[in-house]
Formats: sequence, C-alpha cells, structure tokens
Amino acid sequence: MIFQQQKNPTKMTVQFILIVIIIGLAAGILSGLVGVGGGIIMVPALVYFLNYSQHQAQGTSLGVLTLPVVIIASLYYYQQCQKMGTPIDLKVIGILAIGFIIGSYFGSKIAISIETAMLKKIFGALLLFISIKMLTLDILFMKWVKQLI
Repeated sequence: MIFQQQKNPTKMTVQFILIVIIIGLAAGILSGLVGVGGGIIMVPALVYFLNYSQHQAQGTSLGVLTLPVVIIASLYYYQQCQKMGTPIDLKVIGILAIGFIIGSYFGSKIAISIETAMLKKIFGALLLFISIKMLTLDILFMKWVKQLI
C-alpha cells in the first residue's frame, strides 16, 4: 500500500498523479481491448496502490463511467462492426443503459450497507467465478469428475 487510507481530498503529488494515470491507462487499454476496466482493473488497483476503501474504489470507478471516457473506443467499435457486417444495435445499448442505471442505483444502496471486508470478499468471489467461467474451467472440472465416477 503506497498511500494511507484516502478519506479526505488527496494531496496531488507527482507520484500520486503518475499512479492514477497508470491505473487509468491500464483500465482504458483493457476496456478498449476486451471491454473491461472499471471493476476489474480500477477497483483492485485503487484499493492496493492507493489504499482506497472498497467503497471508495467502487464509487471512483463508477465516477469514471459518468464521464464520456469510453466514447472514442465505443465509436471505433461501432464503425468497425458496421464494416464487418455485425453492427452494434443502439436499441440494445439503450435498453442495457436503462437497466444499468436502475441496477447501479440499487446496487450502490446495497453496497453501502455492507461492511468493507465483506464487500471485498463478494467482489473477489465474483471475479473468481467469472474467471472460472471464462476459462471454461467449470467444464473441465465436470469432465474430470465424470471420469472419476
């Protein structure tokens, strides 16, 4: 942990600014590359490198999403998908956005009521579950179990 728990406005030292820029770049690159960044990169990086509480990190990550920081990558994907004949459906984006807005409001209300240590465990378990599914380790595990039986 590089900095003490961030509770008040942060003194913007050169080291602090560089760390924040690196976290932002990493999240931006991964967001453009595979469509992730906020929760998977920014939240753990803010907790580990800046010693943010889980609540602070999640709120900061959501704050970044309120700015049009991903508009360039989104427009690029839109243009390229059009060229490839697999267009992005703006109606689906609109419907997802409505669900996201409502869900994030209620999710944040729930998160604030959960203790930081438990919230970290929930966050970690979710990342673990998603990684197992994405790597298809669950399928490999089930095949292995079936061989044992």
